[in-house]
Amino acid sequence: MARYTGPSCKLCRRENVKLYLKGERCYKEKCSLETKPYAPGQHGKQQQKKISDYGTQLREKQKVKRLYGVLEAQFRRYFEKATRTEGITGEVLIQLLERRLDNVVYRAGFAGSRKEARQIVRHDHVTVNGRKVNIPSYSVKPGEVVQIVEGSRKHQRIVESVETSDGRGVPEWITLNKTAFQADIVRMPERTDITYEIQESLIVELYSK
Repeated sequence: MARYTGPSCKLCRRENVKLYLKGERCYKEKCSLETKPYAPGQHGKQQQKKISDYGTQLREKQKVKRLYGVLEAQFRRYFEKATRTEGITGEVLIQLLERRLDNVVYRAGFAGSRKEARQIVRHDHVTVNGRKVNIPSYSVKPGEVVQIVEGSRKHQRIVESVETSDGRGVPEWITLNKTAFQADIVRMPERTDITYEIQESLIVELYSK
């Protein structure tokens, strides 16, 4: 399956916001957005021209795509599903992205970044209701239990991520049991659970043209 394999920090600099793509590095002074607070490329330091409404909408869409690690075709499918689902389209879109299994693994604290969470899922380290699931886009539901398989609970990176999960915070719609490496999905994620700087209305406006 196609995925972005270029420099992660370049994406944060392009969107001028931390996307937390490099795990713990993003919380330290080594973060590229801290050391190079300008857009990447030869002309990155030059003053940016005024961005049009379309440009603002496009940048917001690109930011959310990169935050959750999905490409254009898949992101559009999420949007189309959101338009067919009862509720506010923008909020439903974010909810669908939050319910991705790789995002749940990250948000529960089993991984330091969504990219790392995707690898954990793909390499059969995760079960849902006791059954191995290696599809990062799997959509979790309330009542389901996401857990690290017993043989992977001593994996150094997973252990380190769980130990530092309090610093990143676990959302209220997930209940984490550190000892059992288990995350219970207690309810659907709500818009108030999303603390990232997202203006989903701009994405709706962009796709509605």
